[in-house]
Amino acid sequence: MRNLVLTLLFVLTTSAAFAQSNSYQLSSHILDISTGTPAKGVPVRLEKLDEKTQSWKQLDEKVTDENGRIKEFLSTKKDNRGVYRLRFLVADYFKSQKTESFYPFIEVVFQIKDNDHYHVPITLSPYGYATYRGN
Repeated sequence: MRNLVLTLLFVLTTSAAFAQSNSYQLSSHILDISTGTPAKGVPVRLEKLDEKTQSWKQLDEKVTDENGRIKEFLSTKKDNRGVYRLRFLVADYFKSQKTESFYPFIEVVFQIKDNDHYHVPITLSPYGYATYRGN
């Protein structure tokens, strides 16, 4: 009986975790390629372009976790189509690493056209960065 209860608890726990990860449409990740480690503690702002005024509206700001990730931007409970900008505020991260950097922040602009999941990571170094649409 105890094994059955433990199995049910495991199934419920993993199901809830999976459901939670599917409730957000956008995630991000920062890998510091100069050290080969995740960039933890970096604030990342999410903004959306107002097409009428052509101005940016801040929607959210989160901080990367121990693995350099943010998993929970944009709830899937609404239609998120539009043009977005992620602003990675990396200046303090490099200061904490005692490393000079060329970039005080990095902006990545992208468009969401459907209900698919979007993963927008960056690879980072003090004098360069790259981005792509991940999964």
